[in-house]
Amino acid sequence: MSRAAERLRLLINHLDRPPAAITPAPTSAQASIYGPPQRLRYTDDTDLLTPDQRLFYEKNGFILIKNLVSDEDIDRFRKEFERVCRREVKIPGMVVMRDVAIAKSEFVPDQKAVSKLQDFQEDPELFRYCSLPEILKYVECFTGPNIMAMHTMLINKPPDAGKKTSRHPMHQDLHYFPFRPADRIVCSWTAMERVDRKNGCLVVLPETHTSTLREHDYPQWEGGVNKMYHGVRDYDPALPRVHLEMEKGDTVFFHPLLIHGSGMNQTKGFRKAISCHYASADCYYIDVKGTMQENIEKEVKEIASRKYNLDDEITFKVRR
Repeated sequence: MSRAAERLRLLINHLDRPPAAITPAPTSAQASIYGPPQRLRYTDDTDLLTPDQRLFYEKNGFILIKNLVSDEDIDRFRKEFERVCRREVKIPGMVVMRDVAIAKSEFVPDQKAVSKLQDFQEDPELFRYCSLPEILKYVECFTGPNIMAMHTMLINKPPDAGKKTSRHPMHQDLHYFPFRPADRIVCSWTAMERVDRKNGCLVVLPETHTSTLREHDYPQWEGGVNKMYHGVRDYDPALPRVHLEMEKGDTVFFHPLLIHGSGMNQTKGFRKAISCHYASADCYYIDVKGTMQENIEKEVKEIASRKYNLDDEITFKVRR
């Protein structure tokens, strides 16, 4: 069947099916309680998410899928990360970030610890994560069938050196993205080992995805903060929090307006996760000048100018 015909089949299938109205459940299928049909804003009906799962995401802005990525795949991603740290491979465009307070890395003792890889799309092994069928079938529930991988990261949270720099401020991912609509963007975040409160699991504020983009800036933390780790300036710290403790291979999908962050890594080891932000190919780019995102635009331009020796004509707004 041609691609166009397949999309038409999906469209007709969606039109023939009434939207679900149910009681939420965060992960696996449970007995549904059906009521009058209601239109769901943040998810599409692909026959993958149960009605309960769809309503949970609609209400909370995230959903956790257990045991989604295989141990074999995760072990391969880990080996490739080690190769990057040892400088056995050099990937065009990849940004290797190091923790400001950790002088000792896992694999090369005389270097600062690698805390994050960004933009690994030119690394075929790491980019396999973004194209895993088990990931993409869930992504389609949020973006629709025309999917683009927009931003890639492998996070290697180091053990905290006592200055609390291993924390990640509470933030909204949309702050970093000059494209819209937000409801057709989703993050896939997979634990590469057990993630819990001791080693700094994700912390989310349920239901904050229904609000707007907040003002972000560097938090005034005594121990300092890593580059580009902006945080929401005015969120209510009394809002209910959920700590997402996960096992290796568990994957959480969440909305780009959901306020989230992570605590300190209080263990002696590094905590790894791999993620990708996806968007519908129908999303469009915006000019952030005069908006709350202007500060991140300035920072990105400064980094790009130094890294690639570009002039001041570059813009945060990417053109197709």
